[in-house]
Amino acid sequence: MEQKRLNLYTVDMKYIRNLHNQGDDRVFSVSPQVEKDNRPFVGIVIICGEKQYCIPLSSPKEKHKTMKNSVDFHRVFDADGKLICVLDFNNMIPVREDVIREVDLKIHSNDSQEMKYYKNLMIDQLNFCRQNQEILVKKADKLYKMVCRKNGSGPLKRRCLKWSKLEQILERF
Repeated sequence: MEQKRLNLYTVDMKYIRNLHNQGDDRVFSVSPQVEKDNRPFVGIVIICGEKQYCIPLSSPKEKHKTMKNSVDFHRVFDADGKLICVLDFNNMIPVREDVIREVDLKIHSNDSQEMKYYKNLMIDQLNFCRQNQEILVKKADKLYKMVCRKNGSGPLKRRCLKWSKLEQILERF
């Protein structure tokens, strides 16, 4: 499997719920029951070994301003140096083509002002990711290998989702 140019994708809500309910309850929820149905799971898709994983983009919080990039975390900045999101590698999930859909970033005349703002923000996020694609792909692959080793343990493994279990759920989905 070959790494493609990065794009932004949304992930199927039913699939996310399955991962959350059957695999690891730390998978970012998009459930209306927890009032997060307006927050789609948006991320970039990378290759780890022979599998596709979606790394979620998360809104920046105050604490992210002082955090340093690490093997499972990366800050994303716009062209002016403003923090616009973070990549939570520890929360990446396995995906296939049938559970992801590329985000339409084209601005249409009937888009609301809020939608235009959101699309422009996602364009800035995607530009950063594309400019840093090699770094991000290597980081994800390194983390995946570190955590999935038979002897992998410790705080890093505890911070990461249970990827082998999530991969099994994807196979059955």
